[in-house]
Amino acid sequence: MQEFLRHLQEGFKLPLQDPVIVFSLILFIILLSPIILKKLSIPSIIGLIISGVIIGPHGLNLLEHNSAIELFSKIGILYIMFIAGLELDLNDFKANKNKSLTFAFFTFAIPLAVGFPVVHYFLGYDFNAAFLTASMFATHTLVTYPIVSKFGVSKNQAVGITLGGTLLTDTAVLIILSVIVENSKGHLTSEFWIRLAISLAIFSAIMFFVIPRIAKWFFRKLESEKHSHYIFVLCVMFFAAFLAEISGIEDIIGAFIAGLALNSLIPSSSALMNRIEFLGNSLFIPFFLISVGMLVNVHVIMSGTGALIVAGTLTVVAIFGKWLAAFFTQHVFKYSGAQRQVIFGLSSAHAAATLAVILIGYNTILGQTTDGQPIRLLDDNILNGTVILILVTSIIASFATEKAAKKIMVESSDNNEELLTSSEITNERILLPISSTDHLERLLEFSIFIKDKKSTLPISILRVVSNNQEAEVNILKARTKLNEFIKQGSAMDTKVEIITTIEHNMASGVARVSRETMSDLLVLEWPEKRGLLEMLIGNKIENILNITDKTTFIGGFSRPLANHKRMVIIAPPLVEHENGFEEWVTKISQLAQELSVKIVFYGTKACEEHLVKVCEQRKIATKIFTFIPFEQNAWDDFFLISRDIKAEDLLVLISARRGDLSYFNFLEHLPTKLETYFPENNRMIVYPKQFEHDHKMDRFDDMNAEPIHKSLETIHKLQKGLGNIFGGQSGKAEK
Repeated sequence: MQEFLRHLQEGFKLPLQDPVIVFSLILFIILLSPIILKKLSIPSIIGLIISGVIIGPHGLNLLEHNSAIELFSKIGILYIMFIAGLELDLNDFKANKNKSLTFAFFTFAIPLAVGFPVVHYFLGYDFNAAFLTASMFATHTLVTYPIVSKFGVSKNQAVGITLGGTLLTDTAVLIILSVIVENSKGHLTSEFWIRLAISLAIFSAIMFFVIPRIAKWFFRKLESEKHSHYIFVLCVMFFAAFLAEISGIEDIIGAFIAGLALNSLIPSSSALMNRIEFLGNSLFIPFFLISVGMLVNVHVIMSGTGALIVAGTLTVVAIFGKWLAAFFTQHVFKYSGAQRQVIFGLSSAHAAATLAVILIGYNTILGQTTDGQPIRLLDDNILNGTVILILVTSIIASFATEKAAKKIMVESSDNNEELLTSSEITNERILLPISSTDHLERLLEFSIFIKDKKSTLPISILRVVSNNQEAEVNILKARTKLNEFIKQGSAMDTKVEIITTIEHNMASGVARVSRETMSDLLVLEWPEKRGLLEMLIGNKIENILNITDKTTFIGGFSRPLANHKRMVIIAPPLVEHENGFEEWVTKISQLAQELSVKIVFYGTKACEEHLVKVCEQRKIATKIFTFIPFEQNAWDDFFLISRDIKAEDLLVLISARRGDLSYFNFLEHLPTKLETYFPENNRMIVYPKQFEHDHKMDRFDDMNAEPIHKSLETIHKLQKGLGNIFGGQSGKAEK
């Protein structure tokens, strides 16, 4: 018993050393602090930092800064910057790049101009320390972005330019950081600038030209090895951080650049992105935030008025500088007060980049005092004041963003058409009928990309089984094969359900189930080459199109979707008058946003004008489109366009059902034509929705199709028997 008590006493000796106990304590903090603070409407980042203060060496001394905590902390800050690079919407940034540049200038220059004289003259720090601290005011972290996403205003232009400004501002500050650190050490010479320029050029070439090509090859060759994809991404992140260090810049810049380099290859709704965010947000980033709190010396803050003055001054200057930047941005672009407030809310929270700047300045040792104490570029007062700044700005930013998001949502509610559209999309259901599982993985991935993120309904995978003596056995086999795709949906944070049904043919089964489930979209696999029977009675795709009128996507994806660089859309004349025009435009734009690609649009002038109106109504950036005139007479030489199509383009052709307004003879047997002229490309055909209800099906409700189904089943058996006879004879002849 005494031995047990002795081991127990040693195990809980402060500071804790047992790795199991240490890790358990941190996990409990990561678990409980967000739950407790959620009831107070306070961001979880604050709870994690405060927890670090309490358990750290300057608090209850439960933990100390050992090598394990430092390792996880380093991974955490690299992870924050890496995810920031991955999540940046490059299409949105390109569409509003001039406005983003203007906002970036304001949010960088104004806090710097206000902060430097205050820190240098009022607080009394030297030039290097004052300039580095002032540059910290220019950074911001999108801590409150989940709030605008929750209220559905993330597509507002004010939000878009703030996200774009984040890239430019934080990158500029982090490069300035390297310059200031070198200057403080007395190494800022012409040789430093030449070395920095050359190393940055080599580093950029490796990250933006070499790494994406290697990543594309790796993802294609090992497409089924999903766990290897995640390990590869981590390797790229750490390799980029290492390259940045030997190039003379900070490792967090390398992690951020790695995120940008892989941005277009990792769609935001992909399973890989879900894994990256899950592990980072669950473990590494909270670990980093707790370790930051452990650095805070409460005794220094409470030891005198000097530390409190520094903390208060830093906080006031940071908030005032960001408010001025939002104010000037509002007046330049004629934004509303709510938009100004959402810009301020998103850009006023300081966390990741701010901590990076201050920690690097704090850890930069310039020498030693006579008693052996290190002389740091930034002292304890700046470090502790920055942590107080983070706490205060995160709280203010949270309340400001939530209030602004509600105002913007109320303002947009005046547009009744927009509200109706939002309501329809919220209940969106996608039906994915398949005859085999060969290409189901990519079809499901495509369905997840175009699915509205607000919809709570699952994606339905449908397998129609022939109504014969083996129907029940075939249903069990189909369910067994399809269950693994439920896991794929879970990995991409999307609900997937399996539906199996018995019917005499696939077309009637798809039509019936689509009506029973009230599906909005159909996603079909690319049809196989037509045999004799299909030529006589029509193939499955044609039959489905004939008895359904929902928006239908037919996808032939032989390559990973993330490998595309452009999306080429070809639309026939009068397509803008079809009922489903707005729906497919929205879905195609959403796909382009997921894949971070531009859209080259071939269509008539009237179609272009109508598309621009739809984009304005649906808050879609028109700058992602490049319009090329393609009038009625151009269809006579349609396949001359093939010389402008590249192998990495996703080819999308807008078609129409027979008898529709935009239908003409060229659209007949379209899949076969596209296979012939564009064999190397991923291809997709879109059939717009025609009616609000299945009027075509209503015409056949009273018809008894049982005799026809029996006849078709007999023909199928006859064809199979003849194939076996002739196939067997051919085999014997060969032998």
